[in-house]
Amino acid sequence: MEKVTTITSRTVVLPVENVDTDQIIPARFLKATSKVGLGSKLFADWRFAADGAPKSDFVLNQPAAAGAAVLVAGDNFGCGSSREHAPWALYDYGFRAVVSTSIADIFRSNSLKNGLVPIVVDAATHAKLLAAPGAEVKVSVADQTLTLADGTKAKFPIDPFARYCLLNGVDELEFLLSQEAAIAAFEVKRG
Repeated sequence: MEKVTTITSRTVVLPVENVDTDQIIPARFLKATSKVGLGSKLFADWRFAADGAPKSDFVLNQPAAAGAAVLVAGDNFGCGSSREHAPWALYDYGFRAVVSTSIADIFRSNSLKNGLVPIVVDAATHAKLLAAPGAEVKVSVADQTLTLADGTKAKFPIDPFARYCLLNGVDELEFLLSQEAAIAAFEVKRG
């Protein structure tokens, strides 16, 4: 996993509430076991017509969305099933953070394990973000702050262990493997 310390990016605003994981990555794409390429299937039913042509009115198909790494979503983002493919698709597409007033627990956990930073902010901060699509923001994982273009700073919660993993670029397995010497010493003492 790549280290995540700060993210500075323009935002893409998707002001839809209750976006579930089946909308993020439809079930027909869940046979994939690789994270690579899932970004092309992100929001597939919203981004593409039945013939595969991009829908020009969908926010990710608009030129202003290109290269943005922060998605500002409506309330209750990532609800539904526990598919890990949802954060994989967002990450593979290029997003590094998702901001909402609430993010589903399992989606949040899966995101943190895959280098995608889920950010929960208060309603006033969220309203500012929704009103300014394309604005540049800065995310500091170390400080647990989101800084808006107007200088407004909002603190966001993050699990301490997940924060450690993000800042050090390790997933849970890599963390355990890094503790091999301490584990071996414990086993020797234990007898």
